[in-house]
Amino acid sequence: MHLNTGNINIDDTVLVERCRAGDSLAMERLILRYQNRVYNVILRICANVDDAAELTQETFVKVIEGIDKFKGESSFYTWLFRIAVNLTLNYSKRNARFAVKSLDSEDYDCGGDTKQLLKDLLSDDSSPDPATLAQSKELCELAISSLMKLDDAHRTIIVLRDIEGMNYNQIARVLDIELGTVRSRLSRARNNLREALEARLE
Repeated sequence: MHLNTGNINIDDTVLVERCRAGDSLAMERLILRYQNRVYNVILRICANVDDAAELTQETFVKVIEGIDKFKGESSFYTWLFRIAVNLTLNYSKRNARFAVKSLDSEDYDCGGDTKQLLKDLLSDDSSPDPATLAQSKELCELAISSLMKLDDAHRTIIVLRDIEGMNYNQIARVLDIELGTVRSRLSRARNNLREALEARLE
């Protein structure tokens, strides 16, 4: 019986098994399911649309090449993002132009994820009303530029947790670090981002 891989409700595990059996439509479904999310995470880390597009393509090439070796010890989702993040961070280290990151706000989606991050960061009484600030395009641009000033490790963990919405276990698997390290690094990253953003607002 042929599996209808056009059904968006098909579980990743089923699609992976079909991929391993040589079903190219199953791989196409996985790519369509995740390509935008992978691209957005990579873009928020590397801050360059052309590099993000290239790294996204490279990620899925590695997925296609390595799907037969995927053992299922983690979910396909975390395996995929581990490949994407590793490629991006390694590329970042090799390219000096990544040292100073900038991202045109027109290239960055100031959507619900960014607004929620702003509300979370600026939630104390001393800050301006977060609901009002979150609707401000100018503040969104400040948040983007502040995020880009963080080092790679801190920016990456904020992107995975506060923008992509991964839980701590998923982040630990993607970054290959302990849960305690996830918590402490995320706390430091949020504090650094909050300080950078509030400094820009003064």
